[in-house]
Amino acid sequence: MQTAFDCLIDSFVTHNVGIAENFLSASLSAQLKENIQACYSDNLLRAAGIGNKVLPMQDKLVRSDLIYWLDRKHNNPVENSFFDLMDRFVAYLNSTCYTGITGYEFHYALYEKGSFYKRHLDQFQNDKNRAYSMIMYLNTGWQEKDGGELCIYHADHVQTIAPVNGTCVFFKSSALEHEVCLNHQPRWSITGWLKSA
Repeated sequence: MQTAFDCLIDSFVTHNVGIAENFLSASLSAQLKENIQACYSDNLLRAAGIGNKVLPMQDKLVRSDLIYWLDRKHNNPVENSFFDLMDRFVAYLNSTCYTGITGYEFHYALYEKGSFYKRHLDQFQNDKNRAYSMIMYLNTGWQEKDGGELCIYHADHVQTIAPVNGTCVFFKSSALEHEVCLNHQPRWSITGWLKSA
């Protein structure tokens, strides 16, 4: 895993956006996708909001995905395997880059066909704890015609990233606006934030 960690961190340092194509192993990615699909079948996913717990709001003209928050309290073996991976990554990030990350939060995200999330910034105006954003994709066989790309707005260009299975994207939550383009197939992912006190 250190190779994937280094790839993510090095590309972030060079380009302000880290990308590691095999951050999630094929087996873990498949298990996570099965898990989110089971959550969907059990009607556990909910319409995502904009804003935080202090100022929550839903606006389907801005965001139309469905989410389910991951938590070790669920005692789900697949979720716990994912958290174990994130614990290792956070420890490695803190030891190599002195980032001072003290926690994280992650949720499953399903963009049903015809869904999107318009241009936005991940850090809240009334809460600066989100330090880094992470997105990990669970889509096998994704093709360009399926849409759903992540568009990241740099000062001088727009970067487009396809939601390909196993890929992780990593950037500062306060620095880069981004959006999820309209998708034409169900789009599965895990999205979350590394947090500092």
